[in-house]
Amino acid sequence: MTQARQLAGMTKKDLAEHLGVTPAAVGQYEAGVTCPRPDVLLRLAELLEVPVAFFAAGRPHAQLDASGLHFRSLRSTRMFQREKAVAFAAQVWELTHALERRVQLPLIDLPGFAGGEVTSTNDLPTTPVQAAQALRSAWGLGDGPIAHLIRVLESHGIVVAMLPFDRAESARIAAFSTSRLPRPLIVLTPDRADDVYWYRFSTAHELGHLVLHGDTAPGDPQHEREADTFAAEFLTPRATITAALPARADFTALARLQTTWGVSINSLLYRCRELGLISAATASRAYQRLNTLKTQGLFPNEPIGDYPGENPIMLTQAFNLATQHGTSLTQLATELAWPTTRVQELLGLQCPRPALRLVP
Repeated sequence: MTQARQLAGMTKKDLAEHLGVTPAAVGQYEAGVTCPRPDVLLRLAELLEVPVAFFAAGRPHAQLDASGLHFRSLRSTRMFQREKAVAFAAQVWELTHALERRVQLPLIDLPGFAGGEVTSTNDLPTTPVQAAQALRSAWGLGDGPIAHLIRVLESHGIVVAMLPFDRAESARIAAFSTSRLPRPLIVLTPDRADDVYWYRFSTAHELGHLVLHGDTAPGDPQHEREADTFAAEFLTPRATITAALPARADFTALARLQTTWGVSINSLLYRCRELGLISAATASRAYQRLNTLKTQGLFPNEPIGDYPGENPIMLTQAFNLATQHGTSLTQLATELAWPTTRVQELLGLQCPRPALRLVP
């Protein structure tokens, strides 16, 4: 019930008002102290748009709370938005688990990760730069550009999902990740999908959290800085990128590098400054000039729709494979006690039937 309420973006008070009961009664329902009457249960299912079976014992299959997720924009994310995101992450795992019972997903290959726990046997260094270098080496990525970052993560068993919330909510959430599930999970948001370079950096940032901070409580500003440092080194290794970077704020050269390396000009400018190729004052002027050029439409954002390798596909392909061996959408929805539309939403499937609209 808590999961369904959070996914609906409702507080206990909101739900109580719709049900005609007190917020305390809703709290008792969710705590399992009392059970709602059959008529109240039917009303709950209607309000929260789930089957009555959704409230059966044994659900949900994954227990998460906000303390187990690293949010890219923690301070700008309101509590109810974090709770909704947590409920979404739990359902992504439920779907993953249901599919994994039918299809063998890629083995998890993330140093230090073992079935929902980060162990002390992590052989990666603890400093962001060295950890990024070591992970590249462990995954055989070399020192060159990573053509398809999302595909690389999925091939190593990391679940990547796109948050199906409206843009106003997702813009506050930005991105988040967790190591508290049997598979590491990274969730990205549609607003980041409008800019493939920011999207890739956010993904690498969350990968940094999984590698560096899986066993620590989220919310530490120092951890956010470390994740940024990890992302920069993972996407643009200094051993290779230093010689390629211009010794001045040359936007033509930076634009070429942006396409080659899949990182934004802003990130490359920061890299130039970080590696001592330009001064802080030069970088500041360059950022101002770049913002002006963007306003003039000279450096438009590039959506991930133009980069198929950056769209999560592991769960969708697992479902497609499962359907070839007798699994149907209805069967999966019944097992999960979800509406079929919810399964379609998480899999990124479009309903083939046209929608009926009644106009008065």
